[in-house]
Amino acid sequence: MSRQLLVPVDGSPLSKQALEYAFEHHSDAAIVALHIVDPSEPGYSSATPVDVRNEPPHGSEEWYERAAEEEEQVFDEIRELAAEHDADLTTESKTGDPAREIIDYAEEHDIDGIVMGGHGRTGPSRLLLGSVTELVVARSPVTVTVVRNAAEQ
Repeated sequence: MSRQLLVPVDGSPLSKQALEYAFEHHSDAAIVALHIVDPSEPGYSSATPVDVRNEPPHGSEEWYERAAEEEEQVFDEIRELAAEHDADLTTESKTGDPAREIIDYAEEHDIDGIVMGGHGRTGPSRLLLGSVTELVVARSPVTVTVVRNAAEQ
């Protein structure tokens, strides 16, 4: 049975770099891209800039519909990335706290490893991890590979 890797995605350049890393360094693995809609986050849990003043009320049915549209856009972009690498990719979606959902998914689906981006910071703060990444690294039942911003390396 092949290894299964989980790559959390939000459409950000760093999550795409993590996915590319998984494709390039784990070509024999089954890769699952997981997008989490965080209901406590008014920005639809994607990297798309959002002016919440012009969006549906947070938590409304319209807000969830817009979040689903954003998620589909993220999935379309990463499917294109998978095609460029001639890689198979499974996409999954969850709603909830991102760190908890990533860890729960890994436990419930016999994931062998997680590959994820750190954050998009620059300068001295680049040494710190993003809060979701930090929690996943601390609590994950499997190995977590953290991909740094290629521009900083």
